[in-house]
Order: sequence, then C-alpha cells, then structure tokens
Amino acid sequence: MYDLSSAAPFERGPANCASCGAPLGSGTRACPRCHALVHAARIETLSAQAQKREASGDIAGARALWSEALALLPPDATQAQWVRGHLAALPKPASQTPKWLKRLGPLGPFILIIIKGKGLFFALFKLKFLFSLFTFVGVYWALYGWKFGIGFAASILIHEMGHYIDIKRRGLPAEMPVFLPGLGAYVRWQALGVSQAQRAQIALAGPFAGWLAAAICTGLYLQTHSMLWAALARAGAAINVLNLIPIWVLDGAQAANALGRTARLALLCAAVGLWWIGGEGLFLFIAAGALWRHFTLMRKSTHDRPEEEGWDTLLYYIAVMAALALTLHLIPGHGMGAR
Repeated sequence: MYDLSSAAPFERGPANCASCGAPLGSGTRACPRCHALVHAARIETLSAQAQKREASGDIAGARALWSEALALLPPDATQAQWVRGHLAALPKPASQTPKWLKRLGPLGPFILIIIKGKGLFFALFKLKFLFSLFTFVGVYWALYGWKFGIGFAASILIHEMGHYIDIKRRGLPAEMPVFLPGLGAYVRWQALGVSQAQRAQIALAGPFAGWLAAAICTGLYLQTHSMLWAALARAGAAINVLNLIPIWVLDGAQAANALGRTARLALLCAAVGLWWIGGEGLFLFIAAGALWRHFTLMRKSTHDRPEEEGWDTLLYYIAVMAALALTLHLIPGHGMGAR
C-alpha cells in the first residue's frame, strides 16, 4: 500500500496531443488516439528527480515525487504499475521503537542491532561487481592463460562502463556491472521515463566503448606484432559486433527499438555492405536481425513501433559497425586461442 495524500494537485495538460494532434479533454492522462502520455516530459523530470533523491538517501522526498508522477499516469498503464510497486518497496519512514521490541526488555537493544545490521549485508552484496569480475577473470585465465584472461575481462569491463558512464551522465541511477562467465556482463539501471532514443544511445555506448578497447589492442598489435594483442583485438571486436545484433536482450535490440521501418532497412543494407566489403560474416547476423525487426513493424498490433524514424540512432549504429569492421579488417585470421 502507499499514500497519495502528499501528491501534488493534478497538472493541467495541453489542449492537443503533442504526438498526433488529437484534442485532449480536461484531466486526460493519455491520448485516446495514439495512447501517448500527455505529461510524458513532466513524468520524466519527476522520475529523474526522485531517483536522485533516493541516491542521496532522501526517501521521503523521493516518495513524494514518485507519488506526484503516479498522479499523472493512467491508472492501468505499465508505468503506473511499476511506480506503485516501487513505492511499496521503498523503505518506510523511521518510527519509534516498536512495542513488541520493548517487551523484550534488556534483549531489545541487541535484537535492534541485529536487525539494523542488515545494512552490512547489503553493503557486501554491492561487492558482487568485484566478486563476479574476479570469477570472470578466473574462468578465462584457466582457458586461455592469465594474460588473455585479464585482457579479455578488461575489454568487457570497458564495454560495460560505456553503458554505465552514459547512464550516470544523464543523472540516472545505475549499478556497477555484473559479470557472467560465458555470457558477458550487464549493467542494471532504471529506464522509467527515458525515451526510446535515449535508451538506444545508452545501448550503443557499450559497443562504442568496446570498439575503443579493441582499437587500442589493434594499435598495440600493429606496433609489436604480438599475437596476444591480435587475439584481444579480434575477440573484443567480434563480441561487440555480435552485441549489435538487434534481437533478444542484446544492445542492438534496444538500439533498433528507436528505428522505424525505413531506418531498419537502411541498417540491413549497411550490414550487408560491410560484409561485402570486409568479408566478415558476423555482419550477416546483424543483417538478418534487422530484416526480422523490419517485418515485426508490419503487424498492426505491435509494441515495437518507435516514436519516430530514428535517423540519429541509425547513424550512430552504422558508425559503430563500420569502426568495428575496420578493426576486424586490420586483424585478419587471429582468434581467441592466442596466449
């Protein structure tokens, strides 16, 4: 349960929908024609402010801001359900010592210390970044040697920090990366109130940072001709190319969400062109994914429809693909087996 008594009065919205121009009645929270949120900009601002309050420990202030945002959302909207759940999960305001604790007499203070000691557990839980990183290094160390294991983990870390830094610079809360040997890594963050275009940019920031790591390894290989740097460069570049496939939970899927039908066709053509020029078959996976995501827009009832065509996202997407293609071209024929 949650209390809406502190929520601000309902905000008067515009007379017409900003997306489709349909007239809006008084108190309308979602456009009856295109279902766009009437107060999307205000909700996004409140969401960002609430997340900052939470990060600083001001739970009461965050609760008030979330409640104000909830009042601007349609009751049955997915965002409203998320906010209600988040409000219920927020820590309750500090209160006096419970009666049941007083009845324990001298044991009460000790019980209270044990209960409050759970903060230490959560502090240790935040160390999952380091634990997972060391485990990740250990697995690849055992498989390919310590030099490649450390270098490969550093490459994945740089990729994930690309996401993390892009999220934090937008004032949004994010956790440090968690590593999963054999699967990669991920950064957990809250995307409520973030537009598709912004999510796409955050998604592409990872492969872009991953390309920077691969480019550094490429430069070191060209200077030293060490097969270690060649293996790290090619492995890093290849993994980032695979991450750009626009399906499932890969970064390319979030980026493609911001692309319209024409932009997805252009992505398909760009991927085929890079394969044709460089001969790297990995880009055909991106082309196949783009083709499939093009046809998903042909269904009448789909949640895959972007807010706009997304040409800026497309240019960013293609630029990262081209940079990775160049890196792969400079490191021909060297795989992950080098030590």
